[in-house]
Amino acid sequence: MIIVKTKEEIELMRESALVVSRTLGMLAKEVKPGVTTLQLDKLAEEYIREQGAIPGFLGLYDFPNTLCMSPNSQVVHGFPTNDPLQEGDIISIDCGAIKNEFYGDHAYTFAVGEIDPEIQKLLDVTKESLYVGIREFKLGNRVGDVGFAIQKYCEAHGYGVVRELVGHGLGRKMHEDPEMPNYGKRGRGKKFIEGMVVAIEPMINMGTHRIKQHRDGWTITTLDNKPSAHFEHNVALVDGKPELLSTFAYIYEALGIVSNEEDEFRQKALVL
Repeated sequence: MIIVKTKEEIELMRESALVVSRTLGMLAKEVKPGVTTLQLDKLAEEYIREQGAIPGFLGLYDFPNTLCMSPNSQVVHGFPTNDPLQEGDIISIDCGAIKNEFYGDHAYTFAVGEIDPEIQKLLDVTKESLYVGIREFKLGNRVGDVGFAIQKYCEAHGYGVVRELVGHGLGRKMHEDPEMPNYGKRGRGKKFIEGMVVAIEPMINMGTHRIKQHRDGWTITTLDNKPSAHFEHNVALVDGKPELLSTFAYIYEALGIVSNEEDEFRQKALVL
């Protein structure tokens, strides 16, 4: 059952989402060759708590860390380790936080130093597909409309769209209805209704869409060991249209990137 949020609850959820957005922005300055993902995990936990929030992943389903850190061919749910990042790596950082009893949950895939142009293209297309999907999150549409749009966009570039892992509703629980696959057929699935909040998160592979789950029960890699990218936003349905609760603006500020990609999904300007 879809749990509808009031406008007041959506604003509380925006606060939760922005805790995560600021944390990813802080981490953007720290992602570089030689740093370990465990070091980044410690920084994130401290920073989330400084914002009066609680790490959303720590202890959830017995996950032992604050961040899911998934480099290169890891798709999602990777553990932070003592292995230093290397020049040319990519790293998906997925972060959650609880504030006002609501979850924020989103992700960004970072380049570590200079990366191969073909891998950069994978990152660019995956992030673009996120917004392609968000445009379909509107009153009268259905879950399949978002999945179809993401799948069509990514497969047109020759990439594999992961089937087993999906986005989800978001609220007082990390995972609520509906599931939000990144593939599907137009007009299928649950209908979108005013006040719902979802996490849309394309997980896109350079090669095959097929994946492998490791014995630790968490780590997931591409079956062909080619790179995978992951981007995620939290979005509410407000006045019939998608309203972004999260932002990559803090990341872009840290990295010196100028972008207006989020503007169409905000009814009022974001104040950093």
